[in-house]
Amino acid sequence: MNYDIAIVGGGPAGLSAAYSASKKGAKVVLFEKDPSFGHNVRTSGVSWIKEIEKFGIPQQYYNPIKNFSFVSPNNEISISGNEYTACVLDIKKTYQYLAIKAAKEGAQLFVRSNVFDIKKNIEKKVNKLKVSTPKGIIEIEATLIIDASGFNSFISRKLGYVSLWQRFGVGAEYECYCDNINPENLYLMVGQKYSEAGYAWIFPLSDNLVRIGVGISRPESTVDPLIKLNSIMENKLYPLNKLGKIQPLEVHYGMIPNEGLRKISVYDGLMMIGDTAGQANPLVLEGIRYAIEFGQLSGTIGANSIQFNSTIDSLKEYERSSRKMLEKKIQSALNVQSRWLSLSDSDWDKEIDIIKDLTIDEFLDFIKSDFSSYKMMKLALNHPKLVARQLFNLVLNKPK
Repeated sequence: MNYDIAIVGGGPAGLSAAYSASKKGAKVVLFEKDPSFGHNVRTSGVSWIKEIEKFGIPQQYYNPIKNFSFVSPNNEISISGNEYTACVLDIKKTYQYLAIKAAKEGAQLFVRSNVFDIKKNIEKKVNKLKVSTPKGIIEIEATLIIDASGFNSFISRKLGYVSLWQRFGVGAEYECYCDNINPENLYLMVGQKYSEAGYAWIFPLSDNLVRIGVGISRPESTVDPLIKLNSIMENKLYPLNKLGKIQPLEVHYGMIPNEGLRKISVYDGLMMIGDTAGQANPLVLEGIRYAIEFGQLSGTIGANSIQFNSTIDSLKEYERSSRKMLEKKIQSALNVQSRWLSLSDSDWDKEIDIIKDLTIDEFLDFIKSDFSSYKMMKLALNHPKLVARQLFNLVLNKPK
């Protein structure tokens, strides 16, 4: 079977690429190794309503958030807005929605289909894939491969272009029934009792459904986040003690890269997107909005590249655009994250006082890693505390 584009991975990046490439007229096939799209949840699903609305995701697929609480060992602050700004996605419904959009445009989608081998035919300028599907092993040829295989980066590693991520976040969470939930309020908890190198969270999905999780940075800590999460749940550490009965319904486990963008994300006949390309916000380790946006961009540019045999030159616009939009933001976020990972419990008590002084718009820009120089200089001027200036100067890559 011959295709213009073969996409490996059916997460938000891969499905968005399949949609936009098919819409541009390319013959597209996508392979997802799980039995269904969104079958194994590997993300907490936090995103931002403006971006989600831009992608056309229906309101019934997410829970809106307008209140944000931060808890450290001896401090707590809350920031509230008049409007809903963040959201917690129903991952399964969102992925199914993206899959249906791709299918409507003509993309051929395979589930429980594992790509286990890839070879490049340089003379014919095609890629050959071997895939284990429910109907048996198939072989396909495609001019362009879009690697959306996620953290594992299987295709790009198999071809020798990249190695496994060395710095990453690993997270575990329970999706739970709880008696007492404010569905408009999310919690982030920091300090050693919550996470040795990261944070814990409470993200509401509805009036009685919530995700409670722990994220830990590697290599800073080797602690298993599930063990840490179980301890927090068993001891009902604050603010879990306010939730009443907590009954786990699902367990989720996942990893997300935490090194910044890949140095190169396009080669002859290959594009990397989503977690494969390192397109994630290091501060709160979320990347769904980036996955959808740059998945769509990769599909459009990839479809246009077919007439040029998808040479690296015909794909470079994707790398230029993604790097222009993300590189400085991600590097600034990594600077702040490096500081946060070094904080003691008492340091965290002071750090969240900085957050308390921010307006809701300033806070959202900061937590989303929307770090323009103008915004950060304005923040530094508006918040004259020495520690605040040091934090904002980190973002601007200035000396303290």
